[in-house]
Amino acid sequence: MRFVDTNVFLRFLLNDDPEKADACEMIFQRAVNGEESLFTTEMVIAEIVWVLESYYEQSKGDVREKLEKILNTQNLDCPNREIIINALAAYEEKNIDYVDAYNASVLKIKGINEVYSYDRHYDRIKWLKRFDPGE
Repeated sequence: MRFVDTNVFLRFLLNDDPEKADACEMIFQRAVNGEESLFTTEMVIAEIVWVLESYYEQSKGDVREKLEKILNTQNLDCPNREIIINALAAYEEKNIDYVDAYNASVLKIKGINEVYSYDRHYDRIKWLKRFDPGE
């Protein structure tokens, strides 16, 4: 098993350097064919979201589509895949920051429905009650 870092996913997804994109595609093709096992982390996924959204100015819908493609790659292991998929849905559908969406997804699984935060994005998640620490 080999770890796949953020830049490998980005070169593949963006095809901004065709030679590197082709090399990255071969890695993923070997995984799909069962010739290689790959691993990445939630932090890599968060970094991809940040880079695609902030640097490349891609829409939340495009970011979600690209990341779901990654997460559905055969023989690619990523911890908390279902949490990430749920977070990507909230990120796009509720128009909130990815990290807030990820945290909300974890809270739902943990049965926690209240949060202390100044971040009003949490108010867009109907089942979650936000408390302003100053109130």
